[in-house]
Amino acid sequence: MSVPLSQMLTVTRCVLRNRLRAKRRYALVLMLEPLFRCNLACTGCGKIQHPQDVLRRHLTPEQCFEAVRQCGAPIVSIPGGEPLLHPQIAEIVAGLVARRKYVYLCTNALTLEQSLGQFQPSKYLVFSVHLDGPRSLHDGITGRSGTYDTAVNAIRAARARGFRVTTNITLFATADPATIRGHFDAIMQLGVEGMMVSPGFAYSDATNQDGFLQRRQVEHLFRQLLENGRPTWRFNQTPLFLQFLQGKYDLQCTPWGNPTYNLFGWQKPCYLLDDGYCETFDELLATTPWDRYGRASGHAACQNCMVHSGYEPSAVNATLGTVRGMWMTFRLQWPRVFRKIAVHAAEV
Repeated sequence: MSVPLSQMLTVTRCVLRNRLRAKRRYALVLMLEPLFRCNLACTGCGKIQHPQDVLRRHLTPEQCFEAVRQCGAPIVSIPGGEPLLHPQIAEIVAGLVARRKYVYLCTNALTLEQSLGQFQPSKYLVFSVHLDGPRSLHDGITGRSGTYDTAVNAIRAARARGFRVTTNITLFATADPATIRGHFDAIMQLGVEGMMVSPGFAYSDATNQDGFLQRRQVEHLFRQLLENGRPTWRFNQTPLFLQFLQGKYDLQCTPWGNPTYNLFGWQKPCYLLDDGYCETFDELLATTPWDRYGRASGHAACQNCMVHSGYEPSAVNATLGTVRGMWMTFRLQWPRVFRKIAVHAAEV
């Protein structure tokens, strides 16, 4: 796991504070979508299929800040669409950083290098760059030649200016384990903080329906990817979520942990499904029939979903709130901690 200590402590305090209040449902990460417009049309995306009048709209900074206030999440992930197309994205990010929120700005990086001057390096700001495979695979998914090289150059430029950078890797049925393992190596050589990896969600509006993985396929692929992983790989995710992806730890979806706010309001029930909207976060929590969603409910759209937006908050709560989760996390992390201690001792 590759997350700064201050960020881990902030999330831990949030979990413990809500547990002490006996609060069952609370937000850890706000999925803030300030617009749906994008400069790519990736084959597995279900976020860009709106009418043109909707694609031309965007949230105001004030709407974004109010959503953050309502849910109180310590982390704000800004997907889209492509956030860098928002005319006030720098103002939104600066306002969130001033509120001491950890911001993950998710970008395809096509305009990132030119946009870096609008932002200031901060422990609260992370550029999360989509890089879904090596050059040929990534360019194929995005449907445009040269997107891989543009993203890599932007990562190098951002790191040279002192920005925190992670990558976001979404995997589909075309993923070859050996190729993706090599991709992990290449990403780490770019000097990024860590990688986030997740299977794609089968959006009904996505253009390539054959590219999505079934649940057993996800588990098989991630066992091939992560078993005997290299010590140089760093993931910006909880060890329990990575175990879940391999079928080695059972988690139930907790969509309220990563609520979504966008042009239409608070989206029911999660970032991936669109079953209506609420005006406030409290209304979302109170009126959403949560027991109708998740794999245990039998909901058809949830049966093969193993996406981080539903299960990463479950993993965080299991890590901090169960003896089994704490022990497994310690056991998985101890070899990496031991290696760091050994390297430090050798340098001294």
